[in-house]
Amino acid sequence: MKLLPAAIGVLVAQGALAQSTETVMAPTVVTAPAMAEALVVTTDPKAPRQPVPAHDGADLLKNIPGFSVVRKGGTDGDPVFRGMAASRLGILLDGEMILGGCGMRMDPPTAYVFPEAYDKVTVLKGPQSVKYGPGNSAGVVLFERKAPDFSTAGAHGDASLLMGSADRNDQVLTGQAGNPSFYADAALTRSDANNYEDGDGNEVHSSYTRWSTNLALGWTPDRNTRLELSLAKSDGEARYGDRSMDGVKFDRENVGLKFEKTQISPLLAKVEAQIYRNYVDHVMDNYSLRTNTGMKSVSNPDRDTQGARFAATLNLSDATVLDIGADLQRNEHTLRKASSMMGEPDYESLRRTADMRFFSYGIFGEMQHMLDDGHRVIGGLRLDRNRAEDQRTGRTTSGVEDTDTLKAGFIRYEHDLGGGKTLYAGLGHSERAADYWERSKNPTAMSMMMTGSASTFEVKPEKTTQLDIGALHQAGPVQASVSAFFAKHRDYILIETLPAVSAWASNARNIDATTWGAEADLRYDFSATWSGTATLAWVHGENDTDDTALGQIPPLEGRLGLNYKTGSWSAGALWRLVSGQDRVNVGTGNIVGQDTGETGGFGVFSLHASYAPTKRALLSAGIDNLFDKTYAEHISRSGATIAGYETTDRINEPGRTLWLKLQLALE
Repeated sequence: MKLLPAAIGVLVAQGALAQSTETVMAPTVVTAPAMAEALVVTTDPKAPRQPVPAHDGADLLKNIPGFSVVRKGGTDGDPVFRGMAASRLGILLDGEMILGGCGMRMDPPTAYVFPEAYDKVTVLKGPQSVKYGPGNSAGVVLFERKAPDFSTAGAHGDASLLMGSADRNDQVLTGQAGNPSFYADAALTRSDANNYEDGDGNEVHSSYTRWSTNLALGWTPDRNTRLELSLAKSDGEARYGDRSMDGVKFDRENVGLKFEKTQISPLLAKVEAQIYRNYVDHVMDNYSLRTNTGMKSVSNPDRDTQGARFAATLNLSDATVLDIGADLQRNEHTLRKASSMMGEPDYESLRRTADMRFFSYGIFGEMQHMLDDGHRVIGGLRLDRNRAEDQRTGRTTSGVEDTDTLKAGFIRYEHDLGGGKTLYAGLGHSERAADYWERSKNPTAMSMMMTGSASTFEVKPEKTTQLDIGALHQAGPVQASVSAFFAKHRDYILIETLPAVSAWASNARNIDATTWGAEADLRYDFSATWSGTATLAWVHGENDTDDTALGQIPPLEGRLGLNYKTGSWSAGALWRLVSGQDRVNVGTGNIVGQDTGETGGFGVFSLHASYAPTKRALLSAGIDNLFDKTYAEHISRSGATIAGYETTDRINEPGRTLWLKLQLALE
């Protein structure tokens, strides 16, 4: 912390020397992003947030109503939306899919997201779009960069520093330079933190270090044409309090090529094409980041994901716009692992063994039609072909190819009532093939090494039909929205532990399920300086086949905020309230986690403030969990027995956390 004043001085001086621009940093701390249009939430990933998130994609999402995060340590949690996790929630990075390698979800897709390297995050709720790949029954999260636009030669960028409790320190630097014909867009990020303490002062096995580099090179021969080559490289390490291993390598390599052409003709408004490759090389072991008490073991999975997409936008009339396109994606998962009692295992000399391969391709069409002023209909259809190959040996499904045809579609009606009020209702259907984690369960495993021959590879695709309704109001001092849903899940893929077989046995089976719930947000401006906010999120799940509660459903949650803003200053308070959850089905859930028991409710109170000394500088600070409350989220993972650490029923959240963040626009 001693270096912070000097760093602030240097960066403020750089900001003061910047040329005059339109960039304005508002003194605002984000506590609960609101829904500004039907079933769509957008948020700025660069803005300061409370509670301060780990620098990964899941933690960034957790203050959006309806989202929860499965905690495993200090970073790399799994995002959950409306009780749905993993491949039910699509995650796209600039239109690209990335898949992790760990069989126990140590590296979900959001583990490879460094939010401040992006310009916008968009959440699309429910199966209400067909443009972003198959499945996605819960919704889609889009992490997007804005393409630089240089009408004249120039350069600009952003820098940020964050420091906080547990020796947290983040550094982010982004920059763009170019002219009307060419541009370069680069981002460098690094985030580091030691083990945090919970409210009781107990240290949690949770330290991490993460870094990333991104570079995009673009050619713009005219204002309507763009060809872009993008490259990315990232890595890190992280301790996990919920398991017997830690992540010592999260190496991601990316290359992508994107083409975009607009204003081609009165009919053809836009064409876009994209190809990409994301390679993930992940290593986990039980000796590098913790005290080893026995045999040293290491596992090294990797995942190679390649994809392509083509789309066109057609102006069929002044009132009708149609998006059509096709996409494909293939990925292969391999694994090598080793153990040794005499030293560190030499896993790198071993040959990788492929265990599963996936390939899918699909076509889609999505149309928006304006009936008249204030009335519109949006709808879409999608058809996919999905193939999975079991490349394992010694299984009842070894060598099997499982092929499915997946259908999706939706229709939504939106009505603007005037006065800033909108009503909407939509019906959507989505079908999702089982993913790697669901297909690789071991129902007859007797130990970590004796996995048995039984297989869940041929579990049936999941079908979701969902009704979404809601309303928005944005006028005068009131901004509010409410969205409600009711979903029937046929052949829902349930994950369950099998303690009667062994502690290592687990199963994936199809059931029928029903979920319903709602999210709401409200902002009321009491005056020009004072405002209040409130949010609510609730979901209910039923396992209709077994006549029990559906596992891994988060409890009712609400947030109350009070904010003061005048000129270049702002301050606020946030009170998060979470009810207990007694609707559980122990041992069942999804690939991210399973219910372990009931939980009690809790409340957490936090404070924040910010100051913008210039239009291009913002200093923000906060105290999360002011009263040092000890608590754990209902869906978080159980604590593992780790030498030197206290074992808990669930991974506890951080205790009182202080943080300070400086942001600068460099022009």
